[in-house]
Amino acid sequence: MKTITLSNSIPIPPIGYGTYKLPDSSQGAIAVAEAISLGYRLIDGAAAYGNEKAVGEGIKKSETDRSQIFVTSKLPNTERSFDAALRAFDRSLRDLNLDYLDLYLIHWPFDRACYPDWEKQNIDTWHALERIYSERRVRAIGVSNFFPEHLDVLLREAETLPMVNQIEFNPGMQQRECVDLCNRNNIRIEAWSPLARGRIFDNPLLLEIADRHQRSIAQICLRWEIQRGAIPIPKSANPYRMKENLDIFSFTLSDEEMAAIDSLPQFGNSGLNPANIDHHFSPTR
Repeated sequence: MKTITLSNSIPIPPIGYGTYKLPDSSQGAIAVAEAISLGYRLIDGAAAYGNEKAVGEGIKKSETDRSQIFVTSKLPNTERSFDAALRAFDRSLRDLNLDYLDLYLIHWPFDRACYPDWEKQNIDTWHALERIYSERRVRAIGVSNFFPEHLDVLLREAETLPMVNQIEFNPGMQQRECVDLCNRNNIRIEAWSPLARGRIFDNPLLLEIADRHQRSIAQICLRWEIQRGAIPIPKSANPYRMKENLDIFSFTLSDEEMAAIDSLPQFGNSGLNPANIDHHFSPTR
């Protein structure tokens, strides 16, 4: 797998291992270590998942050189302010038992639907990430679940632009306007729910393409996302599925197949968005 280069010249693996719903226990640590042994080098986590100690233990258990693993965490919804964000970052480092992170994201933005001062709140929180980045305690910074209106604030006010926006992205949830804005500003898209939690596995077009390539529908979805320039973050604790999700670099979707998937209507999305998330609520993703 060739790495992708972020806007600040930091290399990032083209696919990650998602740790959402992994237990904060030896079982979770074993899953992370297994993922690394299979070849995953991007480990995507978040404080809100409540399992960072297990993730850190899994990284240690893998006995893989730290410099070879790209570790991501996210700022929890309850800590979105300048000072709170700095404390939350320190707490994640302690729980992960790491000296630095490779990527730190704001998990969810403040939105106008919940907060009249949402723009100020978002930029104040972003300034905390800029501080951490300037201190070289994290190699790259970014956001998650930011729609164009949230990104526009950072594009106007930020000293350092986000390197990543992690959004819900799959063939049934393409977020074209957001992706286009990110592409124009050299912000790399990461895809959470890249398999739509299986909600799109009975789609006739995807079934046809999967049969043509003798691949699973999951592999077709992940390959489409790779060819669209996104970094998918699939999650599974099943070693067979973990390995299958990595095996997407030995085939290519044709231009016609890509265009056909591009034309799919929106379906199978989670329904989560910044307008129905406030800082007191811990969302399911």
